[in-house]
Amino acid sequence: MDKLEQYRQFVQEILSSHAEIANTNNTVKDELIFDTERDHYQLAYVGWQGDKRVFGPVMHFDIIDGKIWIQYNGTEESVAERLEQMGVPTSDIVIGFHSAFKRQFTRYGKN
Repeated sequence: MDKLEQYRQFVQEILSSHAEIANTNNTVKDELIFDTERDHYQLAYVGWQGDKRVFGPVMHFDIIDGKIWIQYNGTEESVAERLEQMGVPTSDIVIGFHSAFKRQFTRYGKN
């Protein structure tokens, strides 16, 4: 399996595992969004709690130029560390929700 396919599989596995443990009910559903053509991946919650609308991302990843960009992580899990444990080199993990200035101080990819 080539690197890009493996990265897609890893990202989908992380999102799917979070969807399985999601604390949703009959009126709020988790939605897995896998755009493998453009390499955008997201887990979102959609629905209603009483008269309050629930809609928003839980996690969002992109694969850009052969690197996994963590664009949003609304969980307590360090998904960057989980990707490392799966075998992704730190240089191929980009913390996209940090500015380029802040990324230079992480051990992960800069861009």
